[in-house]
Amino acid sequence: MFEIKIDDAKYWKSIINSIVALIDEGSLNITKEGISLKAMDPSGISMISFFMPNKAFSKYTIDKNASVGLNLDNLSKVLSSSRNGEQLVMKESSGRFDMEFTTQNSKRRYKLPIIDVGKEPEKEPKIDFESFVEVKSDSFKEILKDATLLSSYIGFKTDKSTFVVLAKGDAGELEEEHLDSADMIKKIDVSKATSATFNLEYLERIVGGCPLDSSITLHMKNDEPLKIDYKIGEASLIYYLAPYIEG
Repeated sequence: MFEIKIDDAKYWKSIINSIVALIDEGSLNITKEGISLKAMDPSGISMISFFMPNKAFSKYTIDKNASVGLNLDNLSKVLSSSRNGEQLVMKESSGRFDMEFTTQNSKRRYKLPIIDVGKEPEKEPKIDFESFVEVKSDSFKEILKDATLLSSYIGFKTDKSTFVVLAKGDAGELEEEHLDSADMIKKIDVSKATSATFNLEYLERIVGGCPLDSSITLHMKNDEPLKIDYKIGEASLIYYLAPYIEG
């Protein structure tokens, strides 16, 4: 049994929406340390690893570890009903996931079925990344938007203190070069030059939930998945996206 309370229901909504961008179902693993989730998207080209520590909640009571399988798409829809100033209490009751939205003068309850979602990935990929680039979220999202004008794929190149973005399609080509001192880049560390191309739609979905005033970190290595991580408040979200290789 567990009972977890968060003071801002809309904050929890923003986190779940970042997960639902890739997967429809998943298991929330509730331990004394916090809540986590690992899952592959149905296509198998991306993975998410999420963790939110217990200190992020105003109440966190747990008798024993629990794995709660949920239809996350339905959970997101319920959370869309969150209103300003509402708190959220989550607990397990009679095999269901109970959610209670409360204000000083009102309560609203939902019960969602707990489902079997199968086995989750055991661990994240172990990759010795060769490039590390931390970018401003708002600027990076604008770059992705620029790339969608021409292509369904986006390429990244790193070399010393330079980060290059490439997009190519029937309508034309895009190349943007950003230096370490540029406004968009907060930090860059390249031990070996890297170059890779990725599915643009998936990348947009992955970074969509990152707050505009935050930053996104990209970890790259040739012919290996791209690691993307960012935070929403206390919550940490890590994604892996397989590279696109032309057949």
